[in-house]
Amino acid sequence: MGTMPVPRLVISMSTPIMFSMLVQALYNIVDSIFVSMQSEMALTAVSLAFPIQNLLISVAVGTSVGMNSLLSRKLGSKEQVLAEKCANNGLTLAFISWGVFAVLGLLFSRKFYTLFTDDSQLLSMCASYTMICLVISLGMFIDIMCERIMQATGDTIHPMIVQITGAVTNIILDPIMIFGLFGFPKLGVTGAAVATVIGQHVSCLLALHFVRKNPEVQIRRKYLPLEKETVKGIYAVGVPSIIMQSIGTLMTTGFNKIIIAYGTSAVAVFGVYFKLQSFVFMPIFGLNSGMIPVMGYNYGARKPRRIIQTQKTGMKISLTIMAIGFIIFFLFPHTLLSWFNASEEMYRIGEIALRRISFCFVFAGFSITLMSLFQAIGDGYLSMIISVTRQLVVLLPAAYLLSRFWGLDAVWYAFIIAEISSFILTIIFYRMEYLRKIKPLETKGK
Repeated sequence: MGTMPVPRLVISMSTPIMFSMLVQALYNIVDSIFVSMQSEMALTAVSLAFPIQNLLISVAVGTSVGMNSLLSRKLGSKEQVLAEKCANNGLTLAFISWGVFAVLGLLFSRKFYTLFTDDSQLLSMCASYTMICLVISLGMFIDIMCERIMQATGDTIHPMIVQITGAVTNIILDPIMIFGLFGFPKLGVTGAAVATVIGQHVSCLLALHFVRKNPEVQIRRKYLPLEKETVKGIYAVGVPSIIMQSIGTLMTTGFNKIIIAYGTSAVAVFGVYFKLQSFVFMPIFGLNSGMIPVMGYNYGARKPRRIIQTQKTGMKISLTIMAIGFIIFFLFPHTLLSWFNASEEMYRIGEIALRRISFCFVFAGFSITLMSLFQAIGDGYLSMIISVTRQLVVLLPAAYLLSRFWGLDAVWYAFIIAEISSFILTIIFYRMEYLRKIKPLETKGK
């Protein structure tokens, strides 16, 4: 972490994570492709369920990001006992988080969707899918936390194996559970949820096995009970990260509410967009996951030049990926939509939507990569402010006004407006953090 040439370190840390994220994105797409083969209503149900799934993942990932950031800093400053307390407390918090979502899944899975529809068939699909994903989500929480523990210690190969194993399990089980192959009952949308949670628990068992063999930190019963200062340290970065990612739930819920007035095909297209864009954005998030422990370690070790080198390397990779994503979305929207058994109405709406939204990709890549610094040095609240501004303060009001005055085709411009505002705010915050926390280290000859 502190001595390997930075470009090689970033690539070696990030590539396995990016690859596993790509596999995860592939699962997301394949899952929706199988669901769309059942009916457009089934695809709409999964699209409406996406915000709740996103909230679940946001809490799991956000908490693990906070643990990852604190753990990498403690390892960088050679505080071994505090590092082990951090890792073990992270696992305890993952278990508690699952308990909260299990209760929510049992009590509110159906009520949420009455905000969007009174169609009993659609409500039933949404409720059964959501309840299974929430109540049986323990595997996902533990898996994600274990992966972040390994990443913080410089191990990115085993997390890649874990994610790929879970995703492949899911992809194999999807058609079996959805269409009732090999003697299994035909479960439809419910089958997609069952396949998902089975894949998550397979990943969980494998992740726990690898963490137990990790030489840097150990799972120890005496460190599992929550310690106030450790929890505060985790959530100092974790809560802003949770809020930052959970905002996506509010955004997609609000956006679905705006566009469902134009029919369920519009909601289906929006859901398809999110599945497709994950193939572009997931590698960027994987890149960030590799960069954060590198920058956190070198911040703890007071090596600012390596922090800046990490940012520059990440930026080159990020912008290249986003440029490729823009070209694909702009030139081949019809082909992308055809994967999801699109109706004529979905083609009409979707080709315009994918082309217009793709213009924000490069701005998004720039912002996401810069924001990794805020999480690495313990100031994740800045990322939260940027996300709140982009998705709630700018995007939703812009989408509402564009819809009201210019109709559905104009709604997609809201993403471009929001991303440019985020880009400007990110640059301002990055300069502020550099002057406040990074530059002072340079003056000490580091």
